[in-house]
Amino acid sequence: MSVATNLMALLRGEVQADRIVPRTGQTARLTLAVSAAMAFLAVFALALSLASGRLADRWSAALAQSATIRLSAADDQIEIQTRAILTVLSQTPGVTEARAMSDDEQRALLEPWFGPDLPVGDLPVPRLIEIIEDETGFDAAGLRQRLAAEAPGAVLDDHTRWRRPLVAAADRLRMLGWLSLSLILGATAAMITLAAQAALASNVQVLRVMRLVGAQDSYIARAFVRRFTHRALTGAAIGAALGMLAIALMPRAAQEGAFLTGLGFQGLDWLWPLTIPPLAAVTAFWATRIAAFRTLKGLR
Repeated sequence: MSVATNLMALLRGEVQADRIVPRTGQTARLTLAVSAAMAFLAVFALALSLASGRLADRWSAALAQSATIRLSAADDQIEIQTRAILTVLSQTPGVTEARAMSDDEQRALLEPWFGPDLPVGDLPVPRLIEIIEDETGFDAAGLRQRLAAEAPGAVLDDHTRWRRPLVAAADRLRMLGWLSLSLILGATAAMITLAAQAALASNVQVLRVMRLVGAQDSYIARAFVRRFTHRALTGAAIGAALGMLAIALMPRAAQEGAFLTGLGFQGLDWLWPLTIPPLAAVTAFWATRIAAFRTLKGLR
């Protein structure tokens, strides 16, 4: 019998066959609770994976077209070398804009670590020059050589060493999110298998009698598959709904500005959690089907 035919049979149901499956009890509660809990966790794993992907793309885009020059020099050389650097940058292909950051801007950058009253002018803080490059970019090696000749105290940081670990970390988080989803599905299948086996074991005498009156294994197994698939679908729908509600109630990044507030769904991403209940139902279908036929085969 094909999968499509089995699924249609599940939707139709068979009253007589359904009677052999316990409607209430420990296995029913276990299946609903496990499906709901796993779906709830799956929503957060999915949110983590999607948010990590957006974070990797944002970090990569933000750092890919920017660079910084740090200038350390004597007080009487700071302005001279700053002008020399800006002149070199204005003549460098691929650089669309270059400007020296003011003391207030540098103080704002250092404020999270040293507080708002940092005397930038009295400390040996390097002068920072921000570079915005176009889509083609500039020749970093050639620019370093020119800076070494025109401004010996200048150090070019094209953000490559910062961008790579950040993007790699975000990509790894995304991979861990998808791995978590796989583990959640595996755990769901294992728990539903155990619940189905327990239900089958508690009805061994009924199963033997049904066989004696001519019931086929497919007929008996279909009843268990239908009941446990419906339970998994119901529990997963509840868990996914609660997970989506929890994600929706999280503070937005624009409101708090914290790192973890970016965890959530945006736009069409909200459609992804809707796939979790059907996926849980398919997982329950195959887990229960395999467990049922394995148990029935052992009764022969």
